[in-house]
Amino acid sequence: MDLPDINVWLALVDERHVHHHAARHYWENESAERLAFCRVTMLGLLRLSTQPRVMANPLSAAEAWAIYRQFLALPLACFLAEPAAIEAEFAALTLEHDLPHRLWTDAYLAGFAIAAGCRLVSFDGDFKRFPRLNFLYLAPTLSD
Repeated sequence: MDLPDINVWLALVDERHVHHHAARHYWENESAERLAFCRVTMLGLLRLSTQPRVMANPLSAAEAWAIYRQFLALPLACFLAEPAAIEAEFAALTLEHDLPHRLWTDAYLAGFAIAAGCRLVSFDGDFKRFPRLNFLYLAPTLSD
């Protein structure tokens, strides 16, 4: 199962997003049979898709909820509750790597993926710092 980062969900939603083509390629060719939201990625999609500084065409709150629910209605998408081991994994990642505070949400997502047995998928190369993480880095392509 894949746990796409917020940046992947946003790129899928916005056709004018700089990484839209790479996100579509992932969706159509590289994704696992199941893709999951967790609370952080769900909140990130809802919050950031309504922000004019993030989206070329920001969504209304109702539109953001509708898109999130459309994803969840797909047979390949689901919402995962926090796994029991999340707190231990999150703590270990923040303590092992002496992380700057700006990367604590990354550590949470990495810990979530490790605890849930998911592959984390992101355009953010900072996740490479977590060696125990099953990570798919979606490097931007020239067409992006």
